[in-house]
Amino acid sequence: MHLDSYHTMKSLNFEFLRPKWPELAGLGGFAEAYAHHDPVGAILKLRVYCEQIVDWIHHDQRLPKPFQANLNDLLNNQPFRDVVPEVVLSKLHAIRMEGNRAAHGNKGDTTTALRSLREAYNVGRWVFVNYAKGSVDDCSAFVEPPQGGVESVQQRREKRAILERVAAQEAQMQKLLADLEQQRMRADQAEATAEERKAALEAALQAASKLQAIDPLAYNEEETRKYLIDQMLADEGWDVGKGMSNTAQVLKEAPVKYQVGASGSGKADYVLDDDNGKPLGVVEAKKTAVDPQIGRKQAEQYADGLEREHAQRPVIFYTNGYDLWIWNDKAGEPPRKIYGFYSKDSLQHIHYQRTAKKPDGLRHSRWQSLGQDNYFCSQH
Repeated sequence: MHLDSYHTMKSLNFEFLRPKWPELAGLGGFAEAYAHHDPVGAILKLRVYCEQIVDWIHHDQRLPKPFQANLNDLLNNQPFRDVVPEVVLSKLHAIRMEGNRAAHGNKGDTTTALRSLREAYNVGRWVFVNYAKGSVDDCSAFVEPPQGGVESVQQRREKRAILERVAAQEAQMQKLLADLEQQRMRADQAEATAEERKAALEAALQAASKLQAIDPLAYNEEETRKYLIDQMLADEGWDVGKGMSNTAQVLKEAPVKYQVGASGSGKADYVLDDDNGKPLGVVEAKKTAVDPQIGRKQAEQYADGLEREHAQRPVIFYTNGYDLWIWNDKAGEPPRKIYGFYSKDSLQHIHYQRTAKKPDGLRHSRWQSLGQDNYFCSQH
């Protein structure tokens, strides 16, 4: 059966994708329908939406894939990063990370589902303008779906009939995705050259620029990156304020004295405070396309300034929103990659160790406290 013959769930915001990508339009429609009564289900649909886009770009642009790659591997695959703008990468990672929370922790509420829907819509617009050469004007403005998605707009009368139809559409969607996977596996393509990838990135950036011109906030890479970090901190129990607002625990754009430069001051992206107001941790955030190691020196300088001001050296974190490193330099430990921020209790324990001078064998192990399952979840 030809892909266009599938009649999957209608959507409010994704129909412009249906002529070329019926699977994306259908997945968007399911996510809209589930957003209010089953937000975890909606977020999971959007993770599949993300997977389909990433697979399609790899296939269409003839990009080599890592062996047995998961979604995180594919997003970090250098040939893929060569052809996708960082603002789009950050949105795809945001959808992936929310999908992981939903899949492995059953975490997700309607607010998160609606935000992920908007992110998916904006990624879809970029895909449409870049790869289908569509016009921005063909993408109607995003409409927040009401309860029940497009079904409620059409005012279907019988709930049982709706549920039966949704079940049938779910089955169609699974068949469609399976057929797409088989088609891509059967395709025999030569890998794209470096010159072809460079040209593809130029076209992709032009598409993103067109969309940014009409909707700057939607294609603001920094805003998405900060959202990712906020979520990672909140996952570990930190009280994170909305937007740029501060709380007693998490300060954003926090002024730091004793910095190199004419002004002698700077602003740390995040400072994580203890109950006594002293810094437990400092976080430096870099662009998603930038190696987070670049933020290491800046974070160290902020830690120096905070230590002089508060007589306590914070634990250093640096990240680009999804790759995260910790550096407990006060204890003489080297930097190492981790898969989630430390909780307030864990950082308090590290500071206690510094003063109590506990033997190495008694040091808190994040691996042991989180368990192997959490490590596995973070990799997908």
